[in-house]
Amino acid sequence: MLGGVSAASTCHPVASLVLERLEPTYRAAADPVRAVAMRAYMRDQFPFLGVPAPQQTVLARTVLAGLGRPSEEDLRVVATSCWALAEREFQYFACSYLRRYQAVCSPSFLSVVRQLLVEKSWWDTIDTLAAHVVGPLVLRSPELVSTMDSWLSGDNMWLTRTAILHQLAYKGRTDAGRLFRYCASRADHPDFFIRKAIGWALREYAKTSPSDVRSFVAATALSGLSRREALKNL
Repeated sequence: MLGGVSAASTCHPVASLVLERLEPTYRAAADPVRAVAMRAYMRDQFPFLGVPAPQQTVLARTVLAGLGRPSEEDLRVVATSCWALAEREFQYFACSYLRRYQAVCSPSFLSVVRQLLVEKSWWDTIDTLAAHVVGPLVLRSPELVSTMDSWLSGDNMWLTRTAILHQLAYKGRTDAGRLFRYCASRADHPDFFIRKAIGWALREYAKTSPSDVRSFVAATALSGLSRREALKNL
């Protein structure tokens, strides 16, 4: 059982039930052989239980069966508790849980998400949180745009990637000027994950406005990787 569950049980009953079920359910499905391959695929960044994605979906349903809608504080307790566990599947569960209930969150929840982004950082959790948790938060609360601006220009690569990708699911609601400004301002970033994010963000917006993306790419000094990714489907 996770440390702190008993303390959380009175104040955060949904979180308590989630956490009481989570570890036993997932650990019972562990596959040590598969875990080795999953860890290698993620460049040995994290240990794994060895539970494949389709089975994780089934297990998550089992964990959440019959439980009510969480509060914002329930979400915080579950997410930070999952981040405290070693195996990556628990962070995947937290990302899925936050994505499902992101509408519960107020603008202040962005500080919780920031903690998740800068701890145990890798593209697998960053991308889900960026597009499906941070993105909706910023869309509902435009005052958070200033935080995206600061993340973009800061030194933490994963916060920069999050800022670039947070509009990924906006489609017609995309602030194209901001997207293009973000991409142009970090176009010379040397890291693969930033250059890839620029291309991905542009490629996704090209589904909504291909001519604008073509024009931006033609006029901007992007890396070869960013350019190829942006134009891949055009």
